[in-house]
Amino acid sequence: MEHHLIQIFFLIFTGAAVVASLALFGRQPLLVVYILLGAAMGPHGLAWVTDVQLIAEIASIGIIFLLFLLGLDMQPQALLRVFRQVTHVTLISSVIFALAGYGIGYLFGFSATENLIIGTSMMFSSTIIGIKLLPTTVLHHRHSGELMVGMLLMQDFLAIFVLLMLISAASGGDSYMRFAVSLISLPLLIAGSVLMVRYILQPLFARFDRIGEYVFLLAIGWCLGIAELAEYGGLSREIGAFIAGISIATSPIAPYIALNLKPLRDFFLILFFFALGGGFDLSLIPHIALPAIILAIIMLSLKPVVYHWLLRNQSESHGLAWDIGLRLGQNSEFSLLIAYVAFNTSLIGNNASHLIQAAAIITFLISSYIVVFNLTNPIALKDTLRRD
Repeated sequence: MEHHLIQIFFLIFTGAAVVASLALFGRQPLLVVYILLGAAMGPHGLAWVTDVQLIAEIASIGIIFLLFLLGLDMQPQALLRVFRQVTHVTLISSVIFALAGYGIGYLFGFSATENLIIGTSMMFSSTIIGIKLLPTTVLHHRHSGELMVGMLLMQDFLAIFVLLMLISAASGGDSYMRFAVSLISLPLLIAGSVLMVRYILQPLFARFDRIGEYVFLLAIGWCLGIAELAEYGGLSREIGAFIAGISIATSPIAPYIALNLKPLRDFFLILFFFALGGGFDLSLIPHIALPAIILAIIMLSLKPVVYHWLLRNQSESHGLAWDIGLRLGQNSEFSLLIAYVAFNTSLIGNNASHLIQAAAIITFLISSYIVVFNLTNPIALKDTLRRD
């Protein structure tokens, strides 16, 4: 098994290095390359990497670190202020996107339950792509970065609520109890994290801050520990990681931790995008190609317009409203998770599940192109747009 895993990593990262080099010469965004590489090398392509589920499980650590690093750079007071600003924008836009998705599913003859889940999966934008393509200076030091992060986090909370409701609908009373437990565990987890940081982590950081290896180890242990506690509490590891990050955001050592964890985050995110492409069943394309393309085009067109309209009504500038709208024009990795959960609980069929996945992947690809070629981002191919 060890040799098998090393061989998988060799294929993924050597292949990614080769095609990434070609992509940069061809002026193509790297996120697109990782997805296409996964589709080509995965079990439905050349079948060089067949255990995509294992890769996906390992890659989920990248999402955890992404949310942890995001929390590290956000002050709690600023987060609460942003939540107040984006709540109505997030809720109104989510309803509009859900109705659009429901309508498309209805036109192509899916069942009422499938249409409801298709619509629900359209409500969210990708936290990974949105943050990955946002310059660091914007992410941490500008109003537009705060608004965008606030909207994405609010959507993440809504997505977790939807996932819990799907599990409850399929499993009955026990899951309703789990949902109630999750509502109680959130404030308890936040309060417990703050107290542990104040009385345990801060003194340890202060005493051993010169030992970089220890600081690195303690930060990873804290991140994964709180993430696991959140999972046991009925929340998600991603939410737990964000709480872990924001609980030590006021510490002077937070920037040092963030700087040292970024390469580890990028390592796992490459695996995430590879697994995303590798998990798609190419044989179903003829059955869902037309509705997936229409659904993706509608969402790519609708989301920027809706976000622009809502943000302009909130007195944000014309340029800022379009910038955020275009950056959030794709579907979310939570869309894929909703499709997975709904299919495994027999709420939707295989075609509806792959419709959601195909639409999400199409929006990931096109949205990445739109941002990389038109907006400031860390991997822009034009020097005038490249910012980090």
